[in-house]
Formats: sequence, structure tokens, C-alpha cells
Amino acid sequence: MKILMYATLAPERKYIEQWSKKNNVEVKCVDERLNAKTVEWAKGFDGIDFQQTHSLEPIVYKKLHEYGIKQLTARMVGYDMIDFDLAKKYDLIVTNVPAYSPRAIAEMGLTQALQLVRKMGYYYQRMDKLDFRWAGLESTEIYNLTVGIIGAGHIGGATAQLYSLLGAQVLATDPVKHPELEAYLTYTDLDTILKESDIVTIHTPLDDSTANIFNAETFKKMKSTAYLINMARGGLVKTDDLIAALQKHEIAGAALDTLADEGQFFEKQAKPEDIPEDYKTLRAMPNVLISPHSAFYTDTAMKNMVEMGLDDVVAIVNGKRPHYPVIQ
Repeated sequence: MKILMYATLAPERKYIEQWSKKNNVEVKCVDERLNAKTVEWAKGFDGIDFQQTHSLEPIVYKKLHEYGIKQLTARMVGYDMIDFDLAKKYDLIVTNVPAYSPRAIAEMGLTQALQLVRKMGYYYQRMDKLDFRWAGLESTEIYNLTVGIIGAGHIGGATAQLYSLLGAQVLATDPVKHPELEAYLTYTDLDTILKESDIVTIHTPLDDSTANIFNAETFKKMKSTAYLINMARGGLVKTDDLIAALQKHEIAGAALDTLADEGQFFEKQAKPEDIPEDYKTLRAMPNVLISPHSAFYTDTAMKNMVEMGLDDVVAIVNGKRPHYPVIQ
């Protein structure tokens, strides 16, 4: 059996080699993403495995089908880059890795939230000007705050546990309730979360029902002292409305591991002309933190993403049911 892995990262290689030897399966790694050009490299392979946020072009589905490949395995949580109508048309089973390391994203969100609450961006901006005064930057402590979680699945659940252990009151909304989380959170509705939370953290998939759920109307419902944390997908937040809300002081700040237009410049050494104006505006604000969609990037996550994704490729190639199918 031969598997082609797209967009492999250097830290993944050792885990890929270990898995390959253990399972006696040949795995070829390439740095490039899966697209209309690189899909041709999949000819002669039994399966593929990829990771990216860029949408797949229609020709990708057709070519994979022609090459006899039966699956699309995204070694990540999100799958909004996949057109499920085309996947169905070309008989491609879609799988993802829904819980490679919920703690990785949860810890990154908490890290960013703590920096915002302690006003570190303002300190850094002052210190860059050799101003070491701290007057006017009084902050609070997490146990005094209410945290609202939008989407209490694997990552949202891990996030709830971390904040709860620090003493915060945690609220959550999710269409599916998980009784095991009720020791760490209280389920409620979205409007209550927006009204009562000091930190609102998003952990929901991006689809037609959730696109731009944080918009001008949403921000007006939040506390003016509240912080927004988005460790999920950029398209969940309408960027122009977020900028306006920050400029009008409708919310106190934001931490963003992802942006709606990140495909233009994330994951590479960008040129000045690649950088959109909304990023420049946000980046200049001392109450905004931006990271390059890197919340997942830990050793534990790398290992699990590799192993769980490749296990499903093998299962499908062998005619077995995958462990992590995406049902649409």
C-alpha cells in the first residue's frame, strides 16, 4: 500500500516514519498543498492525506476518482475546505481528525485570553516607546470572570475545564449537551452568553449556519469590557464588523488564531503586498492578538494527527469503515 501525504510539516516526519515502519505501509511526503496541479502526483497511490484551509478545486475530486482513490482524509478538525457534493459525486469518503489534541487549542485560547485580560498588549506598546509606567492598566483575575463558550465539543469542553479549574464561571451553548461537562460549565443560550460573559471563546465548525455569526449585531449584545477569542475558523467572524466594534469600544479586545482572508498570506513568508488592510488594522491595536493559525501546533497534536489520519486511510483502502468519517 502507498499513501501520499500533502503539506507535511517537518515535526510530522518522525511520526510518519514511525507509523510507516509499524504498519508496513509506504508513505511519501510532499510539502505542497493539495490543489489542481499537485493532485496529479496522487496517480499510482492507494490513498491520500492532507492538511490545509484552502478550498479544493473541483478538478481535484475528479482526478482522485480517476486515479482510483476512495477517500479524502483531512488530518485536522475543520473540513470546510471540502465540497461534499463533489465528494459524493466522485465516491470519495471524507474523514477528519476530530480530537487530535483538544488541549492544544484550549491552552492557546487561554494563553491569549490571559494576555488580553492582563493588558499585555498595552504594556508592550508602551515599553516599545521606553514607557515603563503601569498606571491605568489595572486588570482583574480569572476567578472574577464569566467565560462563555460557543460550541462545547472536544475543544470547547477542554476549554471549559481549564477555565473552571482557574475559578471562572463557565457558560456554554451547543446543540448537543454532554453530561460529563456539567461539572465544569452551565448550559444556556447564545444571547445569555453574549450578555453575561467577560470572555467569549468560539469553538464551533464553519458552515452555512455559522458563517459570520459574530457580526455587528452580535458585538452590540456583548459587554463593552468583554474579549472575543477565536481559535476556530476565521469565517465565523465578520472582520469588518469586528474592527468597527473594537474602534467603537463595543468590546474590549480580541485574540484571533485565524482570519477569514488568511489564505492570502498565512503559512508563508509573506510579501508586503500580500498583507490585507484588515490584518494591518487589527495588528496595530494593542488590544488584539493574532497568531498564524498555530493553536494546534504541539508535539502531541502532531503525533495524533499523523496516526489517526493514516489509520483511516488504511481502513478505507482495505474496504473497512473509517474511525472518523465526516457525515453530511
